[in-house]
Amino acid sequence: MAGQTVSMKGPVCLIENDSDGKLCVVRSALETLSQIEQHVVVVAVVGLYRTGKSYLMNKLAGTNKGFALGATIQSQTKGIWMWCVPHPIKSDHTLVLLDTEGLGDVEKGDDSNDNWIFSLAVLLSSTLVYNSMGTIDNYALEKLHYVTELTDHIKVKSVEGDIDESADYVRFFPSFVWAVRDFGLELKLDGKPITAHQYLENALKRKQGTSNKIVKYNLPRDCLRKFFSPRWCFVFERPANSEKMKRMEELTDADLEPSFVKQSRDFCDHLFKEVKTKTMIGGLKVTGKMLGNLTEMYVDMIRSGQVPCLDNAVVALSQIENSSALEKAKAYYQQSMAKMVVFPTETQQQLSMVHASMEREAVAIFMNSSFKDEDQKYQKELMKALQEVYSTILEKNSQESQRACTHIIEHIFAPLKVQLRNGSYMTPGGYKHYCDDLKMMTSEYRSTGGKGVKAEEVLKKYLNDKESTGQAILSADQSLTEAELKAEEEKAKREASEQEKRTMEEQIRVQEMLMDDQKRTHEEHKKQLLEKMEADKENAKVEYNRVLEAKLKEKEDLLKEGFHCKAQEMEAQIKDLRKEQEEQEKAKPSTWKLALDNIGTAALMTPGWGKLIGVGLKVGSHFMN
Repeated sequence: MAGQTVSMKGPVCLIENDSDGKLCVVRSALETLSQIEQHVVVVAVVGLYRTGKSYLMNKLAGTNKGFALGATIQSQTKGIWMWCVPHPIKSDHTLVLLDTEGLGDVEKGDDSNDNWIFSLAVLLSSTLVYNSMGTIDNYALEKLHYVTELTDHIKVKSVEGDIDESADYVRFFPSFVWAVRDFGLELKLDGKPITAHQYLENALKRKQGTSNKIVKYNLPRDCLRKFFSPRWCFVFERPANSEKMKRMEELTDADLEPSFVKQSRDFCDHLFKEVKTKTMIGGLKVTGKMLGNLTEMYVDMIRSGQVPCLDNAVVALSQIENSSALEKAKAYYQQSMAKMVVFPTETQQQLSMVHASMEREAVAIFMNSSFKDEDQKYQKELMKALQEVYSTILEKNSQESQRACTHIIEHIFAPLKVQLRNGSYMTPGGYKHYCDDLKMMTSEYRSTGGKGVKAEEVLKKYLNDKESTGQAILSADQSLTEAELKAEEEKAKREASEQEKRTMEEQIRVQEMLMDDQKRTHEEHKKQLLEKMEADKENAKVEYNRVLEAKLKEKEDLLKEGFHCKAQEMEAQIKDLRKEQEEQEKAKPSTWKLALDNIGTAALMTPGWGKLIGVGLKVGSHFMN
């Protein structure tokens, strides 16, 4: 998805606290996100205040300056700040960096605000970077108590009562990166070298036992293991001495420890390559515009005292996005038709071809931006809207054709009008001259371009109006015998019948093209709906495989660590997941058939088709009788 994006010169505040201390979104930041039609990769960094979070975000943005750094004990970042930059690897994606307010700020002293900041970072990101100092020990994990409180701050489904939904979190939560700053230990375990990722997984191992102390010890570890997959870890040595650290914004890589520079580069490269597009339930890929709407929804829920609910957010977001997709597709069709169609078109086929092309592109625009369109409600509305616009265009094409034909007839048949006014044909032999002139001018009219779809119909009306005139000239022509008079009258009737036939054929051609338009509309909507359902199926499959893999790995790790009961609980979750997938697969044929039937019914019932095709049938029937 290429789409439109923006590249910001620097970060702006996305979420702040108002005068009452409540979280609120910054409107100008939402407007920036609303301009991003590309899919987004969202990296959010959280951690205790004054641990150097902003430095890492600046490196991801490819600069040393941007997010505020500071050398004092005061927290520099307040709320959540955002910086949107082109993704360095994925050219069709925008990288959205979210730098959060430092957790545990003594000046603020508000655990509730910290919990909501942490929860919003989880809800909005593709990957969550947790930044800490020193080592990953029990003290560091206790400081990460926010992860144990996510069940109180995020709901998956809109259901009443106290239901444990934590088993579903891994389906919707971001990947997790632990960035350990000022790391001074050797990466070894039992005397053997290990990677930073293995260092993290070892730190997350559970202890056997059921005492309160052990339950408290295991809780943050269990949460990290259950909620986040995949997980990675990066360790960073101290970047420079204390004096240099006071002016970090002024330093270049050459002023920093080479090992720290390499570690920072490895960290950035990994995130650029491994972090996936931000998705929602069902593997739905999120654009910048959608991210802005999600941010506003979640903050509004928090402000009103509600717990953000993923299901409710998806439903509300689908209504916003589908309405927007409908208007966007309709506007594209209108603008494109206005640009491409020159009235009158020479044939209905020319107009139908432009309509088919623009309709195909408009439907594609809708499909690219819409999701969770239950019962194809918005797609059916689009079908109706495009047909209404097309009906107006058809009517205008008809009117412009009539106008053009009338003008051409006035010009070509002007000499005939002069001759009639002068009485030139009211002489012996005048009827033959009149017929010859009429035939010559009719031939010239038919060979003239720019008449459009009403050429024969307008000509028929003109010739019908001249029937009495021709009859008068024929009656006044003294050079004709009685037999010749009768022959000329029969000839005039044949020519009138031939003109009726031409007009009928012209109308039937239009009618047939409109019927083809209707059939093509149905087939195009059906084709693109099938493609979208296939794409949605693949996205859901990717999500399912990722979650299944995570749960299988966790089960294996629990067995290795000797936690057989926990492994059995995980096996039950795996069975439930597989059963859910099987049920969805079984339901797909009937679900897809219903969706396609909805589109077929909508195509037949769309206002405009019956009216326009009915006119053609009526005209054709009249001429055939």
